[in-house]
Amino acid sequence: MSEEATGVAYLLAAICFILALRGLSSPETARRGNVIGIIGMAIAICTTLANPGVLSYSWILAGIIVGGAIGTVTAVKIHMTALPQLVAAFHSLVGLAAVFIATATLYAPESYGIGRVGQILTVSLVEMSIGTFIGAITFTGSLVAFAKLQGIISGTPLVFQGQHLLNALLGIFALGLIAWFSLTESYNAYWLLLVLAFVLGFLIILPIGGADMPVVVSMLNSYSGWAACGIGFTLSNTLLIITGALVGSSGAILSYIMCKGMNRSFFNVILGGFGTEEGAAAAGQGDKTVRQGSAEDASFILKNARKVIVVPGYGMAVAQAQHALREMRDVLKKEGVKVSYAIHPVAGRMPGHMNVLLAEANVPYDEVFELEEINHEFSTADVVYVIGANDVTNPAAKTDPASPIYGMPILDVEKAQTVLFVKRGMSSGYAGVDNELFFRDNTMMLFGDAKKMTEEILQTLS
Repeated sequence: MSEEATGVAYLLAAICFILALRGLSSPETARRGNVIGIIGMAIAICTTLANPGVLSYSWILAGIIVGGAIGTVTAVKIHMTALPQLVAAFHSLVGLAAVFIATATLYAPESYGIGRVGQILTVSLVEMSIGTFIGAITFTGSLVAFAKLQGIISGTPLVFQGQHLLNALLGIFALGLIAWFSLTESYNAYWLLLVLAFVLGFLIILPIGGADMPVVVSMLNSYSGWAACGIGFTLSNTLLIITGALVGSSGAILSYIMCKGMNRSFFNVILGGFGTEEGAAAAGQGDKTVRQGSAEDASFILKNARKVIVVPGYGMAVAQAQHALREMRDVLKKEGVKVSYAIHPVAGRMPGHMNVLLAEANVPYDEVFELEEINHEFSTADVVYVIGANDVTNPAAKTDPASPIYGMPILDVEKAQTVLFVKRGMSSGYAGVDNELFFRDNTMMLFGDAKKMTEEILQTLS
C-alpha cells in the first residue's frame, strides 16, 4: 500500500474513532458508536498489515490469535460488576505496551527509521522517554487500582507523612533523567527512569481511597492515551498519535467532570494522593435510632405512590439487582405509578457504571436522568427507592463543613415524602462517614441483600 493510501486510510480510521466517541456520549447512540469504533479499528489493523515494512506475518497472526482468544474468553466470562477492574487491567496493558515499544525502539532504532544505536535523533529520545515515563506510571498505577477494586488489597488509603514532598522530588528527579537520556542516549538513564516511573505509579495511586476510584479509573484512562500518543510520535505513526490524543484528552475531560461531581481538585488528581480521607472516621451513632421496615411495608408504600424515583448505587451492582428492579418498575407502571431513575456521576466504581447495568436490564433510556436533570424533582416525589447508594445521598455533604464529603454535589433524596433505603447494614460508605439520611423521620431502612429485598417487594406487589 502506498504512503498516500496509508495516510487516507488512517485518516478514515481516525474519523471513525471521533464519531465513536460522539456516539458514546449518549446511551441511545452508544451501540452505534461501538460499531463505528470497531470499523475504525478494523481499518487501522488492515492498513497496518498492508504496510510494506511488515517482514513477518507469522508473529502478527500468533499475536492476533492469542490476544483474540484471551479477549473473547474475558468478554464472555466477565460480570458487569467487574467492569471497573477490567477497565483498570486494560489500562495497565496499554501502559506496558508503550514501555515495550519504547524499549524495542531504543535497542533497534534502525527498524523504526530514527537513526542508529548511539545516534538516535534527539527529538525521538525525548518522545521515547516521555512515552516510557507515562506508560510505566499507567502500568503500576492501574495494577494498584485493579487490586483495590478487586478487593485484593484494602481500599483504605495508604498515607504517610511527607508523601507529597517525596512525589514532588521524584518527579523533579524524573525530569532530570529525561534530560540526561535525551542528551546522551544513556541506557542507565533510561532504566533508572523506567524504575522510577514504576515506583511513582504505586506512590500516586496507593494513597487514594476507594471512594475516589471512579476518578482514578478515568484519570488512568487519560494516562494510557497520552502514553500511546507519545509512542506514536516515536514511531511516526499518525493514527497512533491521533488515537492517543483522543483517549488522553477525553479521559482528562471526563476526569474533570468527575472531580466536579465529587468536589475534588483536578490538579490533586494529576498529582495523586487526593481523597486521602484523613480524619474521615465515621461519626458515632450515639442514641440515634432508625425506622426499620419490611418488604411488605415497602410494597404498601410503593403501591400507593404516584411518583417514584429510583437511586441505584454500587450495592445494586454487587447484588445484580438491576433485573429485579426493572420487573418492579414494570409492575408499578401498570399500577399507574410514574417511575424514573436518578444517576449520580460517581455512582458505582467507574463513570457510567449504573447506566450500563440499567441498560443491561433494558430500562428505557428516557427514564434515566443525571443529577442536574432530576435533582429538583425529589421534592415532588412520593417515594425514593435508594438501592445500594450511600455517600451520594448523604446530606452531610451540604450541612457538615467538617465532613470529608462536604461540598460534593449529592442527590437531594431527603426532600422526598418517603425514602426507602435498601442496605445490608448500618456501615458507612467509602468515604467513611455515617449517612445522616438513615436517621431522618421520613426514611425507612430495608436491611438485606438488594436483589433479595427487591424480589420480595416485587412478589408482594404482584
